[in-house]
Amino acid sequence: MQPESDHPHHRPLLALGLRLAAALVLAGLLACVKLASERGIHLAEIMFWRQLPTIPILLGWFALRRQLGTLKTARMGSHLRRSGFGMVGMTMNFGAATLLPLAVATTLNYSSAIFAVVLSALVLREPTGVWRWSAVALGFTGVVVIAQPWGGELPLLGAAIALGAALMIALISVQLRDLGRTEHPFTIVFYFSLFSVPVLALAMPFVGQAHPLEDWLLLLACGVIGLLGQVLLTAALRYGMVANVIVMDYSGLVWATLFGWLVFSNLPPASFWIGAPLVVGAGLLIAWREHRLGLARRALAEPKEA
Repeated sequence: MQPESDHPHHRPLLALGLRLAAALVLAGLLACVKLASERGIHLAEIMFWRQLPTIPILLGWFALRRQLGTLKTARMGSHLRRSGFGMVGMTMNFGAATLLPLAVATTLNYSSAIFAVVLSALVLREPTGVWRWSAVALGFTGVVVIAQPWGGELPLLGAAIALGAALMIALISVQLRDLGRTEHPFTIVFYFSLFSVPVLALAMPFVGQAHPLEDWLLLLACGVIGLLGQVLLTAALRYGMVANVIVMDYSGLVWATLFGWLVFSNLPPASFWIGAPLVVGAGLLIAWREHRLGLARRALAEPKEA
């Protein structure tokens, strides 16, 4: 397999900036989704309008730039698999945002780094040392403290859905990194919407309804903000390694807490302030360890001077 540092589009500083912007935009998207849900709009309808605007916007973008050929792909099967995982992940991610305080849902999403380590060890049989297993233990301790399965302030269903979303994020990040080797970020985003909109449209006769102007503007915001966030996220994984750029995700916790307070007058429960640093610390430890291992691999791969 090609080393990450030899990725044809490897630009680490740009990747960090894109991921930082994505964290802000995606926190705003979850705020819009939660607000739409509280106004009585069904989750399936929110997802449909989140995805639908992407298709004409990107088609128009490529047409104006005379780059419609960019949508040609030899990896349709990979796009289809990414769309399947993306649909499940979006459902869980949006569902968690409607059931939990935004900051809590965001923090539990950060356990995706923990799941990535576990999947690498159990599925890919990658060697995993004491540092990363310690981070896994630390992170899951934080998750337990936040969720309080013995009976706390948070709904267990919401916590379970948020953890499922985190698992899907880990899987999708690997898919995006692989697709980014050959596909333009907009192409990846386009096919995700192209494959998911017909599936979501099947639910519209049962969940779709008339809305006042404010609700339509909110749904439009979900579509435009979601498109921007997805493009930023996909582009970050095109230009940088997963282990490096994921550090920027934790800035989203600040925005999620701020949106929760300003928009919903909602602050996380006391358990959050104890568990969140453990989850974030685990993710940072994993990112640091992956960075160090990457440096070591590159050093070994470099030809030694005679």
